[in-house]
Parts: sequence; structure tokens; C-alpha cells
Amino acid sequence: MRAARLHAIGEPMSIDEIEVPKPRPTDVLVRVKACGIVPNMANVIHNWPTWFPQQPLARFPAIFGLDAAGVVEEVGEAVIGIRPGTRVYVSPLRSCGSCYSCRGGQYSRCRYYTLNGYFSTSPDGQRIFDLYPYGGFAEFMTAPQHSLVTLPDNISFEQAGRFGYIGTSYGALRLADAGPGTVGLIDGITGTLGVAATVLSLAMGVSKVLGTGRDEELLHRVKSLAPKRIEVLKLGDKPSGEWAKASTDGEGADFVISALGARASAETMLDSMYGVRRGGKVVNVGGVADKVPVDMKWLMDEQVQLIGSNWFTTAQGQELANMVETGTLDLSYLEHERFPLTEVNRAISGLKDRRGGFSNYVVIP
Repeated sequence: MRAARLHAIGEPMSIDEIEVPKPRPTDVLVRVKACGIVPNMANVIHNWPTWFPQQPLARFPAIFGLDAAGVVEEVGEAVIGIRPGTRVYVSPLRSCGSCYSCRGGQYSRCRYYTLNGYFSTSPDGQRIFDLYPYGGFAEFMTAPQHSLVTLPDNISFEQAGRFGYIGTSYGALRLADAGPGTVGLIDGITGTLGVAATVLSLAMGVSKVLGTGRDEELLHRVKSLAPKRIEVLKLGDKPSGEWAKASTDGEGADFVISALGARASAETMLDSMYGVRRGGKVVNVGGVADKVPVDMKWLMDEQVQLIGSNWFTTAQGQELANMVETGTLDLSYLEHERFPLTEVNRAISGLKDRRGGFSNYVVIP
């Protein structure tokens, strides 16, 4: 099969011919039809060992590709309920499977927690990369049966290639108790996580969505998704926390989703945090890398919960697929830009020209 492999940090990926992997007894072999390119991929393949040396990458030559979707080609002898020909999204979340957290279904709390085709959250994750070295930038990949989300016919493989970010936003909204009658403030609403969180909030019945961003044109595009339920603020025009309070008769938002990226300012995140109401929740899903000096007295007095959210469960991924199948969740906002495997390097570098969270870059192996 053909696979795009990275042989060294900072170098372009090369298209190599390698053997098609064989699935282990509890694994499946998936023929990849599309693989989403996350906005952070360029940082991972160029800067990650310098920025976050405690979070290892797969051994070189490495096959990246986080959000793969395709068709099951072959199943291991111990696989139950999944047959060849099944359309699937492959969640990249990998863990040891046997620790206390894994046995309780909390795979992202495992000390071996690794995102296949991306990076590991722990030095222990190198072992997982050795077991699952195949990412989505290849014609085939293996995956454990518990990582599969089955796709209805009304979800395209390109749309499923965005499930990683949509699911990440969904997991954060679930932790925030988003739902009918609530008001949410989404910091970084124009980005990949932010637009997804907005569309999901509308689908989940959130009454009002407040959002911040820097690009006025993209802010207007987000607001146009539901003009009567969405209000937006250009960062820098006024303090976002004060704006959120003023937009809710002084109460504040029921929850804040911090979807700001790693290089965003800690001050920006802090500003929006103070827009939450008493007893509200602040869920960090974007991964601001700076240390955020939180006023613990305020946190205690206001009974605010500050929650870190990382990825989502396969079951939540299946819920997303079911929401699309029934028409509850509309993914038509995605603007697909397709690249053949041979142009994977151009696709990754082209992300700087993205149209915010509306663009969906996918590699078609």
C-alpha cells in the first residue's frame, strides 16, 4: 500500500510503498477513504518535540493522520458485530485497555493515552504507538474494534474526517451541561473547535450562544448560522467577560467553552472566564499553553468549576453519527477541500489559508 511517512522532524512527508498490515484478533483493517487534516498538524510535525517534549510522537518513519474514515476491509477472528463493508470513523484514542480508568470506559484518563496518527499525552504512550503505528495518511490502517463509530449513509467520508474536532467540542459541551435554556460563551468561536461547538450548541437546544473571535468576516459567518440565537464580539472591542455579563442581564453565561489555541494569550482566556455565572462551568478544550493565573478565591466564592476536556468517547462519537442521521445535527456548513495522498504536504501547509472553522481539509488516499 501507499503511505505518507515522516522520516524526520521538519522534513516533508514522502510517499512510500509498504506492506498492508494484518489485524490482530480484536482489530480491524480499514481501507481509508478520507482523513481530515487538523489545523495543529503542521505544529506537530515541525515543532512538537521542542514545544512539548514530554508528549512523544510515533517512531520514524511515522505515518500521521488523526481523523480517518473508510470501510472495514477485514476483521480479526475475535471481532464481534463488525463486518467487512461497514462504513466507519476510526477514533484515534488508544489506551492500555486494562487499567482502572480503561476498565471503567474512561480511556482518555489512562496513563498510556495516545492519539493514533498524532501524538501521545504521556511518555508511556510510546508503547501504544508501537502497537498501532498506522495513521490515516495511508491506504489502509489497523484499529481496535472498540474505536469504531459506524456511519449512516447520509454522512460522507469527508464529513466523518472532521469528527475528531466535532467530537472534541461535543465532549466539552457534555461536561458543561449544555442544553435547553442555557447560555454559552464560546471563546474562539470562529476556529475549528469553535464553529463545531456553535453548531452543536444549536442542535442541543442552547438558548443563546455568545462568541468571541478576531476575524470580523468569520464572526459574521458564524452569526449567520442562527442570527437570533448567536451574538458575537470582536476581541479587543471590549472585555469579553463584561460583555457576557451585560448580554445576560448581569447573570453571566451558564458555561464558557475555551476553544482558544495553544498560542493564544492567557489573558484572553482569563477575561472570558469571568463572564460565567455563579455555579457555572468553564471548560478548557483548546489547550492554551501559557500558565493561567486563576483567582482561587473567586473560583471558590462563585462556585465555578474549571474543567479540562480532552477528546471524547467512542460512544459520544456514535451519538454524533446518530444526530446527523436523524437530521438533528447539520454538517452542511463544512467546505471540503480534497487532496490526493501525493499532495499531503501541500495540504498541511495550506492550512494557513483556511477559512476558519468552515474549511475542512481532507486527504483522499
